[in-house]
Amino acid sequence: MASAVDRNRVWIARAIAKLDEDRSREADTPLLTLGLPELPGIKLYIKDETAHPTGSLKHRLARSLFLHAICNGDIRENTTVVEASSGSTAISEAYFANLLGLPFIAVVPRGTASAKRNAIAKAGAQIHLVDPHEEISAVAARIAREMRGHFMDQFTFAERATDWRGNNNIAESLFAQLAQETHPIPRWIVVGAGTGGTSATIGRYIRYRPELNTTSLCVVDPERSAFFGYFGTGDRDTCGGHGGIIEGIGRARVEASFMRNVVDEMIAVPDAASIAAARWLETRLGRRFGPSTGTNLIGTLALAAQMQSQGLPGSIATLACDSGDRYADTIYDDAWLASRQVDLGDWPRQLRSLTGTPPFGRDLQRATFAG
Repeated sequence: MASAVDRNRVWIARAIAKLDEDRSREADTPLLTLGLPELPGIKLYIKDETAHPTGSLKHRLARSLFLHAICNGDIRENTTVVEASSGSTAISEAYFANLLGLPFIAVVPRGTASAKRNAIAKAGAQIHLVDPHEEISAVAARIAREMRGHFMDQFTFAERATDWRGNNNIAESLFAQLAQETHPIPRWIVVGAGTGGTSATIGRYIRYRPELNTTSLCVVDPERSAFFGYFGTGDRDTCGGHGGIIEGIGRARVEASFMRNVVDEMIAVPDAASIAAARWLETRLGRRFGPSTGTNLIGTLALAAQMQSQGLPGSIATLACDSGDRYADTIYDDAWLASRQVDLGDWPRQLRSLTGTPPFGRDLQRATFAG
């Protein structure tokens, strides 16, 4: 008769095989080009992470988190998995939990876009809503303890779970695609800071590959998030007051997965700018993306305009994080913006003309790593 250890090993082998089979059926996410006639010396690339089966950049993270937890012995057959998420990570983790036949509970802020909540539920997950004053990670940890389950804790384990040297991580995939382009080694990669896992993976990979030593990493962040202040001071106790308008990025505290030392520059982006940029991108590509993609785009365009003013040709790459279909009743709804007292101000005009010296005038806070 097989022991409990033997049965668990059999389940682990089957679970990893299912994750590998699922990965083998996926095509890589495409690399889009954004024409910028206003900045003729610059090539701008957008890696479209919305092409994943669960529609966002978090698909890669969710797979890595499951592999990490299974191989660590934290997830076994029938383990209830719990995660704290504003939506996209929960959607992706619910997909993998369903693939492995595991119960999944998503702890989600009450203000999360309804399309995201519907997608989580459609994937077979249970949703636990929390009010704005509650700390979602603490609630998720408590639920996991009560259920004798596993709290996935993306904010702690994102940078640890991802194999930053390879294994189809976002950096390896992006640079492989750029290798076929006119400027194969970009001057900048621009990403947002949610857990910090994506910036940690890309920053490490740049250092791991000596031929990429001319590429710099810029992390963009909502203007009231804690990460920007921490980047400038090195004080991990820095607190922010991010209000959640730009879902998926920006945190009120510095999370364990954010690695300041691998980031070259940070830009704090006003919420109005992120929303205006997402809307502007629709006019250029004919597709809607979420507000965090707009945040990425503001930082990318600021750096592109700076390069142009300095006479530096080259390329910049960034990410499309999730689809704008999830935000039809939020950032693409004028009535919703008015209810949140969000005024786009002069950002639409600036984006149409890409004016400002420095780029976008004085509306962006920027900081360079000082050690």
